[in-house]
Amino acid sequence: MNANLPYIPERDTKTRNNGITMVMDKGLSLRQVEDYVQIAGEYVDYVKLGFGTALVTNRLEDKVKLYKDAGIEPYFGGTLYEVYKIRNLFDDFRRFLSKFDVQTAEISDGSIHLIHEDKLQDIASLSADFNVLSEVGSKRQDDVITPGEWVSMMRSELDAGSRKVIAEARESGTIGIYNKDGSAKKELIDDISHHVKLENILWEAPQKAQQVWFIKHFGSNVNLGNIAFSEVIPLETLRVGLRGDTFFQFLPDEMQNG
Repeated sequence: MNANLPYIPERDTKTRNNGITMVMDKGLSLRQVEDYVQIAGEYVDYVKLGFGTALVTNRLEDKVKLYKDAGIEPYFGGTLYEVYKIRNLFDDFRRFLSKFDVQTAEISDGSIHLIHEDKLQDIASLSADFNVLSEVGSKRQDDVITPGEWVSMMRSELDAGSRKVIAEARESGTIGIYNKDGSAKKELIDDISHHVKLENILWEAPQKAQQVWFIKHFGSNVNLGNIAFSEVIPLETLRVGLRGDTFFQFLPDEMQNG
């Protein structure tokens, strides 16, 4: 903060377990990364190099180093794990992470049909050497997962060694924990949050309305992911009541005139 104001909610600082912001990098240049981390790096905890972009990104090792030097943990999108997994190349995936000095691994099964026990075994295996984030939910609109199944999968993946579980929404924010119109599936989200600790969940929320909903529902230090780079500072203003959508959220009752 560039000024000391009252009624600004306190934000956890790095390295934090709550209030995490995970950002999507879908192909930024090295210069773009250099410029942006100077302005917004302190607000970003994880950067996900989306889907399989790691395989087609030039100077990948330089990009990974830029993020790490800025105190941001980079990792490859879970789709990359699935690309290796469907080809029976799990050990090659592990070697790819090590080759580029990436300490965080995302495991997902949003595109492929994977026996959950197999996924749990891979989480346990990777968690011995890497920080594992596992994604729950399908990228296919016609796949129906009951609230009980969401909770069961999240809890078992945390037990297997995941540091956090990611609630699937895709970069569009129209699937998984959201309806087709992007609105939150409130009963599902509440059911999940009643059975899984909030600090262990990273909610994908690419749309501003979704970010606002989660901040109003769970507070400024809710973990949010799939944020566009251009939306990192706008999200931070939402978190601390410096934007119209959450302007009155953290003010005392006597100031509530909106």
